[in-house]
Amino acid sequence: MKKIKLSFDKFKDSTIYLNSSKSESNRLLIIKALSEKEITIKNLSKANDSVLLKNLLESENLVVWDAQDAGTSFRFLTSFLAIKKEHVVLSGTERMKQRPVKVLVDALNKIGAEILYLENEGFPPIYVKGKINQVKNKLDIPGDISSQYISSLLLIAPLLEKGIEINIEEPFYSRPYVNMTLNLMNSFGIKSEVKGNKISIKNQEFSSGSYIVESDWSAASYWYSILSISDNINNLTLQGLKKKSNQGDSVISELMKSFGVNTQYKEDGIVLTKIKLDTEEIELDFRDCPDLAQTILVVAAYHKIKLKVSGVESLKIKETDRLLAMKNELKKIGCDFYEEGNYWLLEKRRREIDDELSIDTYKDHRMAMAFAPLASKKSMIINDPDVIVKSYPTYWEDLKKVGFIIT
Repeated sequence: MKKIKLSFDKFKDSTIYLNSSKSESNRLLIIKALSEKEITIKNLSKANDSVLLKNLLESENLVVWDAQDAGTSFRFLTSFLAIKKEHVVLSGTERMKQRPVKVLVDALNKIGAEILYLENEGFPPIYVKGKINQVKNKLDIPGDISSQYISSLLLIAPLLEKGIEINIEEPFYSRPYVNMTLNLMNSFGIKSEVKGNKISIKNQEFSSGSYIVESDWSAASYWYSILSISDNINNLTLQGLKKKSNQGDSVISELMKSFGVNTQYKEDGIVLTKIKLDTEEIELDFRDCPDLAQTILVVAAYHKIKLKVSGVESLKIKETDRLLAMKNELKKIGCDFYEEGNYWLLEKRRREIDDELSIDTYKDHRMAMAFAPLASKKSMIINDPDVIVKSYPTYWEDLKKVGFIIT
């Protein structure tokens, strides 16, 4: 297995040009593929997931669509293929075959699709037999599962003859991601009606236009972590982020105030500066921003802060079981992380962090990037470091720019 040694030398450049948002890019790629009008996407993400999705959508006459390990792409393509293609297979990696898709497939079949499972019931790979012949337009979807199921259905709604009306059952997790989908669709003329947890979209046409993808707030979270942990970096400038953002993970700017980082907004990005950290125990709900959980857990562990977290159920069905992975790796730095009732608890770190700590990444990009900031204090080994290409391909190179050493 490939590995890298990560350590810190001395502070260099303080300006980082972040990669663009994978979440926005993937939604926009589906909108472009669904639309019959001219749509231009500028600053498209170079994340492997987005490149993969773009290549699949631009391919012709594919019989087997391989989404590899891209969960968002798989879910968005499930609905896309159900309305656009027939007699095609959608598959992925062995891990993808362990990630449930039953809620989405059931919903599509209810409105008139004919999707079959090729191996295990409720899991990929799937066979899309024919295009949707719509028989109903009202659906009830549980809100405590991946919001990508909901976004997947919303993206194809304008092409459905009877439109769609989705009632999202409480609790409704990751609502900002659904709002992102609706906002991006609105940028291309699609009107929606939202009343509480009920979303309605009528049959209508996408309009032409262009969109500049914002930088990725999820990627920004690792730089907040670096500033919080490091004694050698007092400020950082992150380019391309907006105060009024579609991305739910922009909440990191508020969350990190508790961990010693302040955010100042500029015309072309943000400036991070250190502030006093005086916290011993925090309770956080990640239901709207689950992708930030790993970053915050590592920062809290470093600062010996006791953390009580909720809203992390969806982390069990990501690239890996992220809760189990975090439990294993946090143990290596002296922290117990365990489930208690409806919460997960992170106990205060009991000992100093070892030099050349070896972190396993579980084929999960966020495991690598969440633990890497600790290398600003202690040299460490990252196993299987190439997992970062999934969302932030230039992460290791960007770390070098500010003073990290990678061997």
